[in-house]
Amino acid sequence: MDAHDLITRNVEEVVTEVEVEALAEDPEGRRVYVGYEPSGVLHLGHLLTANKLIDLQEAGFEVVVLLADVHAYLNDKGTFEEIRETAERMQAQFLAYGLDEERTEFVLGSEFQLDEDYVLDLQALALETSLNRAQRAIAELQSGQTAKVSHVLYPLMQALDIEYLDLDLAVGGMDQRKVHMLHREELPGIGYEARPCLHTPIVADLATGVGKVSNTGSRILLSMEDSTEEIEEKVGGMYCPPTRDPGPDGEGNERHNPVLQLFQYHVFPRFESVTVERPEEYGGNVTYGSYDELADALDGGELHPQDAKNALAAYVDELVAPGREKLAELRA
Repeated sequence: MDAHDLITRNVEEVVTEVEVEALAEDPEGRRVYVGYEPSGVLHLGHLLTANKLIDLQEAGFEVVVLLADVHAYLNDKGTFEEIRETAERMQAQFLAYGLDEERTEFVLGSEFQLDEDYVLDLQALALETSLNRAQRAIAELQSGQTAKVSHVLYPLMQALDIEYLDLDLAVGGMDQRKVHMLHREELPGIGYEARPCLHTPIVADLATGVGKVSNTGSRILLSMEDSTEEIEEKVGGMYCPPTRDPGPDGEGNERHNPVLQLFQYHVFPRFESVTVERPEEYGGNVTYGSYDELADALDGGELHPQDAKNALAAYVDELVAPGREKLAELRA
């Protein structure tokens, strides 16, 4: 697979294609980042963008992981001490998951976001940006949550982080698109160059296939801390109709097959093939060399949803086992 294919694999949006093609011509030593708020358990929603970082390292990029402690504090996710303890666990688990330690730089936001130059640039960006534009970029608030001034400050800081981390490329889920567009629109107004961005898909809620998986709103959450037994139980409860495209739910919301999403975005990028183990009476073991082969088998009825779940549980367990073991070491 060439550099451009690695860079854009499993990406939902490229902003812009021309800029990313230029990076793909000479990716060695380029710097790319993803920012994570250290606010809870590291789950498979986080690891979707981590898979993209692994692709980018293979293409030649240097990876910067921003463990955004100041952002988490502004979002009322705990004290700095609590947030930094979570950040330490996340760093260890990202490396255990597969990021190359020699090509990955972990940065706490507080290492530069409290410096005078950054604060002055943040004021300049606030002066440049209308309140309406900043409000359009804030993260979706939880039900009953009151909007605060910090929620407007948050996306301005995210936009400025891209400059201060000296990046060539920014990566995030589609839920980060509004912030990245704010960065591209507003940063030139204070004298800085906008960077290209990659946006990865959002994993659907594992129990319903509607909305997105999250630490706070999901009944089923697969995390790096789950035991083999917990993974098997959780995957067993995931929504998995016998099709890759289940269509809208009864209320008109778009519904996805999260079992297939995890195969597409987590399993096949890390394994050359997937073997589904079945008793001989149900057809015996079968191996799929690509995601499309597996999804077509489900669509065509050759692969039962329960067999797909059983295989998914085994591969997810293999992916998260190193992180689970690293967490046990930290707690010992």
